[in-house]
Amino acid sequence: MIKKIIYIFILLIIVSCGSSRNKRINQTKNRINSTKTISNKKVTVTINDTKDSNSTETKEDLEATSKVSVTYSNVNSYIDSFKDVAKLNMKQYGIPASIILAQGILESGAGNGRLCKEANNHFGIKCHKEWNGPSITHDDDAAQECFRKYEDPSESYRDHSLFLTSRSRYNKLFELDKGDFKGWAKGLKAAGYATDPKYPSKLIGIIERYQLNKYDNEVLNKTEDIKSDSVVINENNTNTNNLSLYIIQKGDTLYSLSKRFNLSVEELKKINGLKDNSLSLGQKIRLK
Repeated sequence: MIKKIIYIFILLIIVSCGSSRNKRINQTKNRINSTKTISNKKVTVTINDTKDSNSTETKEDLEATSKVSVTYSNVNSYIDSFKDVAKLNMKQYGIPASIILAQGILESGAGNGRLCKEANNHFGIKCHKEWNGPSITHDDDAAQECFRKYEDPSESYRDHSLFLTSRSRYNKLFELDKGDFKGWAKGLKAAGYATDPKYPSKLIGIIERYQLNKYDNEVLNKTEDIKSDSVVINENNTNTNNLSLYIIQKGDTLYSLSKRFNLSVEELKKINGLKDNSLSLGQKIRLK
């Protein structure tokens, strides 16, 4: 009987020790997991904060075959890369360089869209029945549609021009003045190039914001000062009494501009079609 009691007592001690040991192990694991979670959270927050603090430009969304967020610098870099190709195509095929560039910017997300990166397709041109070259699938009007794939971006630009010149539905476009980018933008939508009802206004907005019509003027040998609705751009922001367009500098806000040029913030937003108070370096603001 005494031996049985001693055996039970020892067994209870063993079970108690085991339970305490497991509890300590679990507590340790929980502390480790908690530390990892906190550490990861700190790293993520730090990265995000760093990106936000280094960003000096307002982002804008470009949405056609891909929706991407780009900056003013992204778009200007794209223009610098392809303006000469666009001008050459204008000379060869009669399509305004401003329209070519604006479509490239919009459809490719200024070079950041998936079709552009993976297929060098800058204009969202689908395969169609006559296409025998390489292709890529991408969700657009329908799921997994077939889009053309190119070896080099210049091939995409050339194919875009051939696409417009070889289809009768675009014939009326070539009756327009080569400098009439607004007519071309509206004509593309009317001819069925895009299903987006806002497609013309998107193209026109890009052309006006980035002054792409100056490349049309260069091809057409219009060497006089580039004008937009008879408004002369003063690149150095000098002679402010006669200034019609102002180029945004570091530190400028709509409020500071309203005080400087004796206009209200709402007037500036209305003149420039601005939806909010965001400005970016190098942006051109109308004052009249």
